Amino acid sequence: MGGAILVAVSGPHADEWCELLRTHAPGRDIRQWPNNVGNPADVTCACVWRMPRGLLAGFPNLKAIIALSAGVDHLLADPALPDVPIARIIHRDLTMRMIEYIVLHVLMHHRRQRRYDAQQRQRVWKPHDQPPASDVSVGIMGLGVIGTEAAKVLVQIGFKVAGWSRTAKKVNGIGNFHGANGLDEFLARTEILVCVLPATPETDGILNLRLFRRLKRDGAAGGAFLINAARGQLQVDADIAAALEEGVLAGATLDVFPTEPLTPESPLWSHPAVTITPHNAGDISPRALIRDVIAQIERLESGLTLHHLVDRGAGY
Repeated sequence: MGGAILVAVSGPHADEWCELLRTHAPGRDIRQWPNNVGNPADVTCACVWRMPRGLLAGFPNLKAIIALSAGVDHLLADPALPDVPIARIIHRDLTMRMIEYIVLHVLMHHRRQRRYDAQQRQRVWKPHDQPPASDVSVGIMGLGVIGTEAAKVLVQIGFKVAGWSRTAKKVNGIGNFHGANGLDEFLARTEILVCVLPATPETDGILNLRLFRRLKRDGAAGGAFLINAARGQLQVDADIAAALEEGVLAGATLDVFPTEPLTPESPLWSHPAVTITPHNAGDISPRALIRDVIAQIERLESGLTLHHLVDRGAGY
């Protein structure tokens, strides 16, 4: 066995992670931040989610960090983060939940569901013209595992799908765009924009008014729509509100925000064209992930390279 395993989790699942580790990793020394850390020198592995910045710098013998999430921007934003390998979660169930969310809200916009919701409240029986999916262009920003799989499902439904990524990637069956030179053409053909980009310094604030104005607004979808299921710092809330007021955006689905929870005074809460969800697009129980985490711990104890390592230079 290796050294102690630290669980540093902010949120309601902290106790559950510790209980699962004690059950599925018997014989290990499981420590829980903040009340049961013990001697920091004992800790060789840290399983973390949104712990305070600077915390891990206090563990001198740390050998690896296991992020209990797909995103690692909160980790990489820590200037005192120890220079040890970081592994992130890539799990089929997590990917499927994200795909479900993306497909649900693409279809909600495509099928004019908000319009029918409003009519129901007013007791209005009125059908509206409904173009086929094959007339509607969906654009996915971010062609990692989630973006690629979501694109494939949307193609099967019949949408015209394209993807944009920072570097060149080839996904069969969709239009492929990349880099600054490919962004304008990608946006010009996109009516429903889905963002699943990682949070990096380059993507900070990328979902802004200037970008929204480059989307296709005269297509079959009846306007331009935004779905952000990535990270809150990618979007500028004030620009989304402005784009909705100007008619640049016809609607938006937002699962993430720069400040969470979203403040009560935000105008986005009450905007009739906005759907807000509480950062739960990819919610998954620790019970579904525990075996993957244990496998990583076992690899570390055996001196093997961890799976799904983070490239600190790329930011994901």
